[in-house]
Amino acid sequence: MDKSVTNFNTRLRTIKLRELFVGAIISFILTFIMMEIFPVVYDNDDLYFIVLLTWILLFFIWELRGTTGITNNFKNLFVKKTKNEILYVFLINILFAFLFTILISGLDILIGFYDPSWVTGFDIDSVDVSAGAFLLSAIASIIFAPLLEELVFRGVLFNRLKIRIGIIPAMLISSFIFGIGHDFGGITSAFLFGICMCILYLKTDNILVPMSVHFINNVVATLLELTQIDYIVGQIPWIIPATIITLIATILLIKYIVQETSALKKVYS
Repeated sequence: MDKSVTNFNTRLRTIKLRELFVGAIISFILTFIMMEIFPVVYDNDDLYFIVLLTWILLFFIWELRGTTGITNNFKNLFVKKTKNEILYVFLINILFAFLFTILISGLDILIGFYDPSWVTGFDIDSVDVSAGAFLLSAIASIIFAPLLEELVFRGVLFNRLKIRIGIIPAMLISSFIFGIGHDFGGITSAFLFGICMCILYLKTDNILVPMSVHFINNVVATLLELTQIDYIVGQIPWIIPATIITLIATILLIKYIVQETSALKKVYS
């Protein structure tokens, strides 16, 4: 990190991977100490996750202390063109995330038509979750994940990789690492989502833009998980229109990535 740099966006790009690694190690150690002092942190996975991410967030606050320009970043979020792109990228990504569930559900329905003895794997079971457990999970997913995943994967990893190996390879590698940290069924959608976040970050040089998309995405994903709408739309009669919509979103998502990466290659070539 270059402490002589006072601009927030520029200082973020100077944070090195080894500094992030050291910060992560210290965060794990401090979290372990808190687990020993407060056993509840050890007993609750979501609380452990929040404590760990809080320490990592404090690392970034320390690294970015004394910088200016964050206020302008907030103002730029509300520029009409930026707002429209944030909503568009969110929409095509969240709809694409439905694709595999809907296709597998459709296959499940077709097999059921031809084989009445087929036992579906898509029965909806309600799971009782306490209000406290849901709140902790929501805080981790909605607040900490958008902040820290964007700072780590786009703000540091992508920035450092693009210096060494170029824009496109840096997008692919940072997004792949980001993707494998998600559930198996969501790796592909997380990978493409990561590429979109790299594109937004490069276009705007404003980490708050991908953070905003990530925040909206996780809010909606949490609500979908709570209401189980993602399973409901995979059933008759919703599956046909849902399939059409997700396929259109898939085409638009691929088109967005191809067009934007081509434009960025010309800018950074």
